[in-house]
Amino acid sequence: QVQLVESGGGLVQPGGSLRLSCAASGTIFSINDMGWYRQVPGKERELVAHITSGGSTNYADSVKGRFTISRDNTKNTVYLQMNSLKPEDTAVYYCTAHILIRWYWGQGTQVTVSS
Repeated sequence: QVQLVESGGGLVQPGGSLRLSCAASGTIFSINDMGWYRQVPGKERELVAHITSGGSTNYADSVKGRFTISRDNTKNTVYLQMNSLKPEDTAVYYCTAHILIRWYWGQGTQVTVSS
């Protein structure tokens, strides 16, 4: 069984920074793509950032230039560095990983940007 566990969420003031981490554990031979999504109440979950096994990345337009996704394949971990945070970044952030033929999801971590 594969589990994804996120950490690093919390409360931060506008303009501040947070770094989210997501570690995959269990029977894992290799991880293909990984990504971060976010969701606010009443809205659909949206893609924030995505990274391939080879390190290619893409971002939602709303976070380009402020967020950076990276991964450490030796630790089966994906990161999301979030800078210049805005109140509209407030959401539950979920990591996801494509392993073999399915996507796995973490339980989510709350990020709140408020003064």
